[in-house]
Amino acid sequence: MSDKVGSLELEAQKRRDRLKGLRKAPTDHNAPSSSSDPEAPEIPTENESTETTADAQSATQPKFRSYIPKSAELQENVIEKAAPLDVDGMVADQLEAARPETLPDDVELTNLAPRKPDWDLKRDVAKSLERLDRRTQRAVAELIRERLALQKDTADLAEAVTYGAKIQEEQAAADEW
Repeated sequence: MSDKVGSLELEAQKRRDRLKGLRKAPTDHNAPSSSSDPEAPEIPTENESTETTADAQSATQPKFRSYIPKSAELQENVIEKAAPLDVDGMVADQLEAARPETLPDDVELTNLAPRKPDWDLKRDVAKSLERLDRRTQRAVAELIRERLALQKDTADLAEAVTYGAKIQEEQAAADEW
């Protein structure tokens, strides 16, 4: 039974030392941990604890951001007010970078609509078809002139009708061919 009491006292002492170490841990952030177990807090001895508290007090000095101290000793620790950034210039630069390029006002419907699979063939043949259309128009005009000339020469209406029917048959045959 005495072994249990002795071990319980040792456990209690270890727990107290750990709690002291945990209380001290927030004030001593830069102290290196020498123990192999990263979860176990370092338990300083009495000599080490007095040295570290003296170092902590000398290293820790107040920094006054919004408070203006009255004593001359503390005037050294006053932090200068930060200069505001040029936010307007930064925002203007970002707006210019985000501005989309101008789009053309007149957008053709043919460029937007999907094209048929043979559109390129039609485009390539269009020049030849224009030439053929001009030739066809000239030929039709020539036929009309011949018919008018024939009608002037012949007084007989029956001959003109027969000749016109013959020309239409020839044109129909040429179109089928």
